[in-house]
Amino acid sequence: MSRSTRERIIDEALRLFAERGYAATSVAEIEAASGLSPGAGGLYRHFKSKYEVLAAAMNEHATRTRQQIAEALAEVHAAGPTVAVEERLAELCRSGLAKVREESELTRVFFRDLSQFPELVGVVREGLLQPMFDSITTWFEAQPEYREAGLDWSGIGAVLGGAVVHYRLFEETVGEPPGRADRDRFVASWVRLALGLLPQPAAAAV
Repeated sequence: MSRSTRERIIDEALRLFAERGYAATSVAEIEAASGLSPGAGGLYRHFKSKYEVLAAAMNEHATRTRQQIAEALAEVHAAGPTVAVEERLAELCRSGLAKVREESELTRVFFRDLSQFPELVGVVREGLLQPMFDSITTWFEAQPEYREAGLDWSGIGAVLGGAVVHYRLFEETVGEPPGRADRDRFVASWVRLALGLLPQPAAAAV
């Protein structure tokens, strides 16, 4: 499906912001990358300023993330525990890694440029980052195997979700995965740690 001009502007601007930085990217460069005549003002038919393009990118990615998470959780609840808990955990971890990878351009802009725009930091935090952590909490609470564990799921979601985010950020910034553990090893280890949260059967009376 072809993208609209507005979508092209947002996508290309985010790519350029990630590559060069917000301040170093001109409106003319965004126009050229979007297939518009550079310097002719085509961007201003859709946005009032370069900042408005940045804000639109943050808001639209946040909205998309919330939709993706809602759809994924609906599928989890509809399917129920039809596969082994180990496989469900592995899919949860792989989905998290894929989501962080999908947002790699936004992540680079977030760490490089958004400190000057605290209102947009709030958009990313509340619309993209926190929903990812909340979805892990919701997922564990929905699994019958963990129902009797009685654990602090939001705290555990912060730890397990943080591990997923850190894995991708480390790859992005350092050029190799943390501990040189490839993706399959990371997922397997993540699953093993999560399995350790399963409630233990009560010891038999002596």
